[in-house]
Amino acid sequence: MIRAARRQSAPGWAILALSLVLAGPALAEGSSLEYPVKANYLVKFAGFVQWPPTAFASPTTPMTLCVVGEDPFGSALDRAAATESLEGRRLVIRRMDRIDARSGCHIAYLGASRRQTVGQALTSLAGAPVLTVTDAARGGSRGVIHFAVTGNRVRFHIDDRAAAQDGLTISSRLLALALSVRGRGDGR
Repeated sequence: MIRAARRQSAPGWAILALSLVLAGPALAEGSSLEYPVKANYLVKFAGFVQWPPTAFASPTTPMTLCVVGEDPFGSALDRAAATESLEGRRLVIRRMDRIDARSGCHIAYLGASRRQTVGQALTSLAGAPVLTVTDAARGGSRGVIHFAVTGNRVRFHIDDRAAAQDGLTISSRLLALALSVRGRGDGR
């Protein structure tokens, strides 16, 4: 399996934990930081996921993070991605109206578009090695990771069972930070 590694020296889990603490007060004053915080999470998630070797055409294939549908991040996602390198792979951001298993995405933030609902996007990606990320602020359908603002903090739920079905392995460090985890052995 291909494991994404962070270029910076500070452990990624510490940065995620710190952002959980720091996000609270800023969101309590207003939601102006909600999407910049989510953008940072999206970029950092890659360091905690293993993809099957077949997910990348070559060792130098970039890690592609796709925003499907409405883009709530603006330039915050581009800024967050600009400093990241994952096992020597640069991080590329793509924005699109529609996605399927052949789109070349490794991480997909799914927002509703005129051409494809979040549910349709999830169905089209089922079984593909794509880390799907959804957002409670954008609807009820849930991907492998699902953002929620709880107690004025950006948090997330993880469906590790769905990750396994998609050929992905999520680090126990990231699972430990989730509000809830649907385990690999959990029934429906």
